[in-house]
Amino acid sequence: MRWAALLLVCAALGAGAEPLKVGSKRFTESYILGEIITRQAGDAVHRPGLGNTGIVFAALKAGSIDLYPEYTGTIAREILKLDGNPGIGRLNRELAAQGLGVAVPLGFSNGYALAMRDERAQALGIRTVSDLLRNPQLRLGLSQEFIGRADGWPGLKAAYGLTFATPSGLDHGLAYEALAAGKIDAIDIYTTDAKIERYKLRVLEDDRKYFPRYDAVLLYRLDVPARFPAAWRALGKLEGGIDERRMIRMNAAAELEGKSFAEAALLVNAAETARQAGRRDFLGALFGPDFWRLTGEHLLLVFASLAASIVVGVPLGVAASKWPRGAQWILGAVGVVQTIPSLALFAFLIAALGTIGTLPALVALFLYALLPIVRSTHAGLAGIGAGMRQAAMALGLAPRERLWLIEVPLALPSILAGIKTSAVINVGTATIAAFIGAGGYGERIASGLALNDSVTLLAGAIPAAALALIVQAAFEIGERRFGWMARAGRKA
Repeated sequence: MRWAALLLVCAALGAGAEPLKVGSKRFTESYILGEIITRQAGDAVHRPGLGNTGIVFAALKAGSIDLYPEYTGTIAREILKLDGNPGIGRLNRELAAQGLGVAVPLGFSNGYALAMRDERAQALGIRTVSDLLRNPQLRLGLSQEFIGRADGWPGLKAAYGLTFATPSGLDHGLAYEALAAGKIDAIDIYTTDAKIERYKLRVLEDDRKYFPRYDAVLLYRLDVPARFPAAWRALGKLEGGIDERRMIRMNAAAELEGKSFAEAALLVNAAETARQAGRRDFLGALFGPDFWRLTGEHLLLVFASLAASIVVGVPLGVAASKWPRGAQWILGAVGVVQTIPSLALFAFLIAALGTIGTLPALVALFLYALLPIVRSTHAGLAGIGAGMRQAAMALGLAPRERLWLIEVPLALPSILAGIKTSAVINVGTATIAAFIGAGGYGERIASGLALNDSVTLLAGAIPAAALALIVQAAFEIGERRFGWMARAGRKA
């Protein structure tokens, strides 16, 4: 167990001292702002697509990131639970107790709103949110975060007395497609979304002034200016530098023209690049400049966690085979872990470990890899015939010697099969780790979902699938080799 813990900690800490860490949420604008901030700061790293407000704010408080782009309305309503439109001064007074602050207003506001296809809204005579009261038959498609936020659907529904049932959550990037296809009638939007104009949407007037202002700012740890003085001075130059028109233009470059988030971020200081040719080809996206970095991160996640699982899982399988009364407890415990949904386990580990990124991802993958290894080890040892055990005893070998010199080598094909299963499972599960900032091929998948961009999504999914096939083939070669050795040992 100590070796397993050492492997996990060493893998997580191997990078040494870190530069300024910039986070972002999992939607287009936040990705782009994260790229702008990272480039402006100079010596900084971007941890993109960390999830919703709760996850990225927890990462900030824990010190896993140093700052991220946020909105004043979100800080007031969702984080501090304040009413009205408090200014930056009050936000800073309220945040100071948590060691956090707000600075560098970027120059634009991006608020929540509801929208419908213009032709549909016109046919029904809907212009304001209040007009929805006359049309209870409408089908809503709301994002998961909007449904769960205090300043989102629950508060809006209460403020307007809306009678709609709360719908199932729909990814923000997919909601526009569903609206255009006529599958839903109204969605929540961000007011700087590039697709509003493309899909000819009518933004419904918030006639009861429910939503506060959502001015874009930097939410940061108060020690950042002292720890990164040069980067902080550079970030101050962003103040007021991005107006709403330019932010919409950058969002459009990513969502409509197929540019990467990094390419879209260049438009903040170079509007003329908007006329450059747009859509990337698949091979260009697949073997982009981040390919080897993502490959290294994915391999680290898979094989560091797998090594720890082998160190722990094989002894647990041996214990289960030698201790029949405890076998059900051991097998049951590792089986229960396997039933926990990945994102739920990641969320629990973030809270338990107080950090995001590689460490909770490694722990989660380690836990998921245990079941196949423990079961296969137990099954392999249980399948050894009584005659073989008696022959080993006749040689005068001690119990420990019989186990490691005779029984484990004979059970090796079964053990290797379990390790192979765990490795393949880890390759797939590791893609989800990108949602908590652990990197790997899942980073592209998360970006593709945010953009509804099949090219970016496939550029992450195909390498992950290929890696799973390579890992399976390598283990099958090993199984055949060790299977031959085991059969030769039985004949001898």
